[in-house]
Amino acid sequence: MYRIDNLQYANWSEKIFRQMREGGLDAVHVTIAYHENFRETVLNMEQWNRWFEQFPHLIVRGRSAADVRHAHETGRTAIFFGFQNPSPIEDDIGLVEILHDLGARFMQLTYNNQSLLATGCYEDEDTGLTRMGKQVVREMNRVGLVVDMSHSADRSTIEAADFSERPIAITHANPHAWQPALRNKRDEVIRAVTSNGGMLGFSLYPHHLKDKSACTLASFCQMIADTAEKFGAEHLGIGSDLCQDQPDSVVEWMRVGRWTKEIDYGEGSAAAPGFPPMPDWYQDNRDFGNIAQGLADVGFSQAEIEGVMGDNWLRFYEHNFGPKP
Repeated sequence: MYRIDNLQYANWSEKIFRQMREGGLDAVHVTIAYHENFRETVLNMEQWNRWFEQFPHLIVRGRSAADVRHAHETGRTAIFFGFQNPSPIEDDIGLVEILHDLGARFMQLTYNNQSLLATGCYEDEDTGLTRMGKQVVREMNRVGLVVDMSHSADRSTIEAADFSERPIAITHANPHAWQPALRNKRDEVIRAVTSNGGMLGFSLYPHHLKDKSACTLASFCQMIADTAEKFGAEHLGIGSDLCQDQPDSVVEWMRVGRWTKEIDYGEGSAAAPGFPPMPDWYQDNRDFGNIAQGLADVGFSQAEIEGVMGDNWLRFYEHNFGPKP
């Protein structure tokens, strides 16, 4: 069984890299851009290059499914780059291929707001994919940069799933019916993504959880079981959205960026503007295995557990990270 967490944005350190190994993580998709432009994103890649040099016994750069297998065999964690906003491509479609060449494997078409490509989940009106958005999706399909709609509005996500010639992903969200956060996805959205071969990664960010920080492992895993019954366990994985050791200034950067002078609290509030505490059964990467036990407790077969814990993401990587066949 492979273990893959398909979304984290921790305050990276040797401690966290060691915890990934203690938790048996074979691969982690890490966010390296929220609102950064191309040059700023490249600087973040430079920082990761230094970490790869400093901690070669713990982490290795990931570009393909083969890198996950190699990491597993050598006791390391493969790191895959992704963006939670299309800001790194600025207004230049040619940067899609450049960034893929530099190691990017996922890119969200929006981060909460309207972008040049699609509509974010916090906008009042969802106009779907834009003209540029359709062109960029085609280019992402061509080079093997996965379309991620985690922060996108419903119509935009459904249109992306239908327009894309390759499967897309919602890397970190949960069903809206279980917890009605703006970021969580309605059934028709999940159906559009999964029926086109795409993936849903379940989020452990407390604002996305029923009962938030008090959410139980049993509740979380029963939600996964209910989702599997509706859409098929083969389309499901984990995208924890773990933001370990980050200062509250970072959540402000996520929500506000440079687009407003006002404070936007997102799914938080003025009374609780910072990062919420994680559930007690998932404090850091060392707790990743708790999910497997929780899935077993709600009746998942061993094969289904292996799929959700990482094998489904690995299969998705195999077919979607390279140039279009």
